Amino acid sequence: MRSQSPLMKSAAVVLALGLTLTACGKKEGGPGAGGMGMGGPTEVGIVVVASEPVNLTTELSGRTSAYLLSEVRPQVSGIVKARLFTEGSYVKAGQPLYQIDAAPFQASYAQAQATVAQAEANLTAARLKAERYAELVKINAVSKQDNDDAQAQYAQARATVAAGQAALQTAGINVGYTKVMAPISGRIGKSNVTPGALVTAAQATELTRIQNIDNIYLDINQSVTELMALKRAAAAGQIGEATTADVELVLEDGTVYPLKGKLQFSDVSVDESTGTVTLRALFPNPNGVLLPGMYAKARIVSGVVGNGILVPQPAVTRDPKGNATVMVVSKDNKAEPRPIKVAQTVGDKWLVTEGLQAGDKVIVEGLQKIRPEAPVKPVSVGAAKEAPAAAGSAQKAK
Repeated sequence: MRSQSPLMKSAAVVLALGLTLTACGKKEGGPGAGGMGMGGPTEVGIVVVASEPVNLTTELSGRTSAYLLSEVRPQVSGIVKARLFTEGSYVKAGQPLYQIDAAPFQASYAQAQATVAQAEANLTAARLKAERYAELVKINAVSKQDNDDAQAQYAQARATVAAGQAALQTAGINVGYTKVMAPISGRIGKSNVTPGALVTAAQATELTRIQNIDNIYLDINQSVTELMALKRAAAAGQIGEATTADVELVLEDGTVYPLKGKLQFSDVSVDESTGTVTLRALFPNPNGVLLPGMYAKARIVSGVVGNGILVPQPAVTRDPKGNATVMVVSKDNKAEPRPIKVAQTVGDKWLVTEGLQAGDKVIVEGLQKIRPEAPVKPVSVGAAKEAPAAAGSAQKAK
């Protein structure tokens, strides 16, 4: 076997020295460097919670209905001569919609006029006779019986005139009813009759329908169980009464209607078939976006938690039994699990009703890197986000 040359021996010495230095470098830059080794605290992002009044909201589903609704029906019988509106258009109260053949009613009106004229002529004759007999009876020129008959005839003639005038007024009303008017302003639907159709007074089938949707109702149902739970919580002092009657409407596609409504009333009776109470909210609808019959959801403020605590949702975890817990930083800067009770979500946060107090430091970032009782280095989430920005500014300055 050949002996190694001096050059090869030198290369081997250099290689061995390089491996030794590399091993030393790894040892120095290991997990213990910078205080982040087994014994160093783990940096975690925290938020310091505070108590504040928080509104409890309830989301209920329902359907919209028109603010005003009129089912147009004829008030006299006859043949429809003409339709005077465009289907689907906006009509104003008092606008003519249909013309019913008025000839029979005009004839009845003329006859009533003649009857009144005749009655008034008879009234004049009866009045003059009654006045003469009233004077003659004083001088015994006529008998008291004849005077009494004259006065009775005069009273009867006055009654006949009054009856005739009432019949004339009725005939005039019927003539007016031959022109079917819009009772309210709003959007008119399709016509259920055409010219030439026979209609009857107060028929079951409507001629058309008018809906005013400048404002619109949302009728929603709340279960009695939820209602009673809220009342018990209010009686126990856990929540206060809602300070606002504003209602937020969520459309079927999930978008939020930009205008808020007002809660109008809560029904006083329970629907036996569903076990719910009906609530009604009124929403402005200036652009006609909301239409009657639409499915929607309403977010209603049902109460107020006076000392509510809000915690970001990522900070809350569940144990195998489904109980909510958070990790808080103890006084000696250790991760401490804390069981809590949550009521509902408010935006991207949980409303905590038990388990936390104002000033507690809740860990929201770095939960996967820690375990209970492990030492941690708490850093405010806001400060943690500002640090990289500051570092970037320093780099630019260089």
